Formats: sequence, C-alpha cells, structure tokens
Amino acid sequence: MARPKDIGTAAETAVVKALRRLGWPHAERRALTGALDQGDITGTPGVVWEVKGGKQTRSPSDEQIAAWMQETETERIHARANVGVLVLQRHGVGPDNAHRWWAYLQADDWIAGAGHDIPMRFLLNDACVLLRWGGYGEPLPEAVSG
Repeated sequence: MARPKDIGTAAETAVVKALRRLGWPHAERRALTGALDQGDITGTPGVVWEVKGGKQTRSPSDEQIAAWMQETETERIHARANVGVLVLQRHGVGPDNAHRWWAYLQADDWIAGAGHDIPMRFLLNDACVLLRWGGYGEPLPEAVSG
C-alpha cells in the first residue's frame, strides 16, 4: 500500500509533466519548506500550485474543497504569488492524463468583487489556457503570432 507521501509525490510529478506541456517549461516539484509552505510546484512565476492525489480527491466534500482552497491561499501569500491553483486528481483519470484533473481557482482572482471564497473549477488544461491568456506561463500561440 502506498504511503501518503508517495501518493503526493506521484500526483505532483504528474502535474509537473502536464504543466511543462501546457506552457510552463520550467515547472518542477518544490522542496518542502515547513511552516511557510509555498505550494507544491515552482518554476511558474506568479502562480502557486497545490496538488492533492489519492482516495481523498475522489469525492471531496464542499468543506474539504474549502479547506484545501484556504491552504492554497495561505501558500499563495507565503510565495507572494498572484494566483493560487488547487489541483485534484480525478477518479479514473491516471497520471498520464493529469491535464484532465480538476483545477480550482478563486473567482476573485479573475472577477473583481466576486468574493474571495468562491471556487471556480476547470480541467487543468483549461485552467492553464486561462492563466496563459492572463499573462502567466508561455504566451499562447495566438498572442505570439498576432
């Protein structure tokens, strides 16, 4: 049986691989930083990524999502980043398809006055497009050519 740390490492590694394909070529797992955690992935300026994998992500309650979003927000503040993203492994979607895992962002990061505690859920692939459209990561092809 896999230990929680091994499950977390595998999920983080899968997300790093996906991010490298999705516009963050320098993404890598972050070394543990203790009490002032700055997220699970580095090499993505302005964006903090908190990654959760394993059974706990299959059917989390609204309260669990809220707690993880608060954890992500705390890490965003510690890292002095603009955006925090919570990524959850989806049931039945393996590591090779991490681009199809759930990504949660705070609505207030994108819609002024939306309320900081309103999570928006996307596929990781779509969240990356939104973030790149917002100026994070590598420019989208349309922006480069147009």
